[in-house]
Amino acid sequence: MFKKVLIANRGEIALRVLWACRELGIQTVAVYSEIDIDSLHVKFADQAICIGPASPAESYLNIPAVISAAEISGAEAIHPGYGFLAENPYFAEVCESCKITFIGPSPEVISLMGNKSAAKEKMESVGVPTVPGSKGVVRDEDEARAVIEEIGFPVILKASAGGGGRGMRIVHKQEDFKSAFETASAESESAFGVPDLYIERYMTKPRHIEIQVLGDQQGNVVHLGERECSLQRRHQKLLEESPSPFLSDDHRQQMASIAVKACEAIGYQSAGTMEFLVDENGSFYFMEMNTRIQVEHPVTEMITSIDIVKTQIQIAAGLKIPFKQDDITFQGHSIECRINAEDPETFLPSPGRITAFNVPKGPGVRVDTAAYEGGWIPPNYDSLIAKIIVHGNDRREAIARMERCLDFFVVEDIKTTAPLLTRVIKNSRFREGDYSTRFLTEEILNK
Repeated sequence: MFKKVLIANRGEIALRVLWACRELGIQTVAVYSEIDIDSLHVKFADQAICIGPASPAESYLNIPAVISAAEISGAEAIHPGYGFLAENPYFAEVCESCKITFIGPSPEVISLMGNKSAAKEKMESVGVPTVPGSKGVVRDEDEARAVIEEIGFPVILKASAGGGGRGMRIVHKQEDFKSAFETASAESESAFGVPDLYIERYMTKPRHIEIQVLGDQQGNVVHLGERECSLQRRHQKLLEESPSPFLSDDHRQQMASIAVKACEAIGYQSAGTMEFLVDENGSFYFMEMNTRIQVEHPVTEMITSIDIVKTQIQIAAGLKIPFKQDDITFQGHSIECRINAEDPETFLPSPGRITAFNVPKGPGVRVDTAAYEGGWIPPNYDSLIAKIIVHGNDRREAIARMERCLDFFVVEDIKTTAPLLTRVIKNSRFREGDYSTRFLTEEILNK
């Protein structure tokens, strides 16, 4: 096992990794930007090193600065968390060349699955169902139009190297195509450095369901069930739950088996997530793979009692997954709400000083956060400030527990999305499990 791990991230995920390291007896090194000097991950780590100004490009995305911090501190491994450098194959390569263990999959696998069109081709080659669309990147508008003639409207244009909703446009009719293609291509080049797009048929009301997987260096792969992630705004998840209220046991097992098969085919080693779109009939299609720990991993931890981050670190150290598929049991129901520092009506960021902060407590409640009373929410980074995760014996109890938690969650002097999530939790359609990726727009925001 490693003696010292550098955590190349900030906020709640940096603390989450720190907790796992502490339980494994591993010393931790925090890196931080100048504006994060008073952050909790800096206070609680065994060692902390400033790596630059507030700008992410000059600090958390600054590969030479992160590597230098690891070498100066004597860290044997780096955990990237999520976001920033977590899915950067070049960073993983640099770690490898510097004899520092990257706690994640190999650079080759990150590169393959990070290229959406290449990932789709690979999944098709091993029998994983994919959404009808282009066979890789479309080179120009003419090639794109040929694909559309075959699959029909509506379609979705996606940045091949993208994620998080950037470089993505939905097109419902021919006359809107040219403008959407140009805009998506330009946005892709700006965000990811390449303008490449691919095209898929757009499902009007799909479910977004993902399978959590773990693979080790000995070739063992297991799944930890699914997470329902359909409650989104502009492709950004706001609430996740497990198990999905939509899937039948047969569909659940089919998706999990396919996810394991796909990970075995690419030699996946680490924690990862296979993401699928599911239509109203239960047919599912591979969408993408996230080769990192997910924001919503606590939902799975609550129903399986498996520490995914600790297992991820153990895998990176060369240990076998300490359990087999048949050992994994699923108990009860879990829901996670992401609390962002945003205006719940306009979704504009709401940075500032927190003057009062109270997190809900009680049976079946977990709150992952790096916020505290007197703490500062800077404008430079992602707006996520807390994740409220609840567990109940069934979905009804989990919903009641989450409603209570949102009522008792107090943050003063900054605005948060908690009131919006309360409206979701109280909505009758949500309580019946009747929702898709269009739910928030149709049922909550337009009413």
